[in-house]
Amino acid sequence: MAASSHIDVSRNRLPNLWEVLSRSTKAPVDLYSFYIYMRDQQRSVDYLDFWLDVSQHMSLCRHYVRGLRRSVLAETPELEKAGSKRSSQILEHYGSDNYDSSLAGPSSPFVFDKSNLSSPDHRVSAFLRTQTSGSNHSPSNSHDSNNTPLSDQPPRASFMHSSNSNSPHTMDHSPSSNNVSRQDIRASAEKILYTYLLQGSEREIIIPVGVLNDITHAIESEGRDDPEVFDAAKDYVFQAMERDAYPGFLRTKALGNIIQPSMLLRLIAGLVAMFGALWTAFILIFLNYDRATRCWLILPFTIAIYFLATHQYMLDPVLAYTGYSEYVFMQYYRVKEPFVRHLLMRRATMCLAWVAVIDAALCCLFIFVPGKRL
Repeated sequence: MAASSHIDVSRNRLPNLWEVLSRSTKAPVDLYSFYIYMRDQQRSVDYLDFWLDVSQHMSLCRHYVRGLRRSVLAETPELEKAGSKRSSQILEHYGSDNYDSSLAGPSSPFVFDKSNLSSPDHRVSAFLRTQTSGSNHSPSNSHDSNNTPLSDQPPRASFMHSSNSNSPHTMDHSPSSNNVSRQDIRASAEKILYTYLLQGSEREIIIPVGVLNDITHAIESEGRDDPEVFDAAKDYVFQAMERDAYPGFLRTKALGNIIQPSMLLRLIAGLVAMFGALWTAFILIFLNYDRATRCWLILPFTIAIYFLATHQYMLDPVLAYTGYSEYVFMQYYRVKEPFVRHLLMRRATMCLAWVAVIDAALCCLFIFVPGKRL
């Protein structure tokens, strides 16, 4: 798993999309929440799956290069001692672990400067481009637990989706083994192309035609499988999510704590309760009931206004004060992002203040108005 998944970042603001995708945020603005939002509300989870699968492809390439370096050093340890400039020393720089940029996107400082060819990701891509796709440069001992060569195994399935795209999968982006063959990398690149990019593919996403043609030519004609093949498409998808989906995600998860089905249910319950409260209030007035009896109107008016206010604010104050947020219908998880928790509590206080004011105004109107029996 990327190192960023364990980073505890203290921020006095809402996170940006890059921080969410790099897993440096906590619930309810974490990657798991964003996946559910893209799947259930935005209906465009294929874009997020593509972005994450490309990030996984980068991680796969980095594991391949590190495994190759270990294999070279294990077979020729004298090269490292002699300070040779041959492949053992070159590969050492490709396998650098200074940072994990497997999830690098347009918001990452490592991506804006494309001229920074000394970054680990650029070195990995440059190294892979120097290799021929037909040569097997994987470590000689690249076997799985059953001693089966990895090159003989079928391509690894996408880590983020399956035939059933209705439920998110475990978000562990790291390959299960450091023994990665070049055939695995080639299969991963082709799988991304045939799953997301080609017209009529299983989960086709819309990207500029020029970008699609460049990727197709690079993979099918030039035989490339390095991560930089997908850079243009990855940046385009990132910007599309940042522009079209992420603002709505923040409104739903950072400014509210209930989802659309719950909001609709509260709207219906609030309107029904308001109708019942008004109907009862007029009955009590026109039957000339005393004010003490009419004080019972506080109950239906409070219920009606509370439900209508929670629908308007997309926020349940009780959930906010107890520190929970709704992920899917009637399933709640604790809010762990400090700034979001404080923001929800402030909005909950404002919501309750409006509930109290409107409730008091309606109750006073229907309790103290003179009664008249018809």
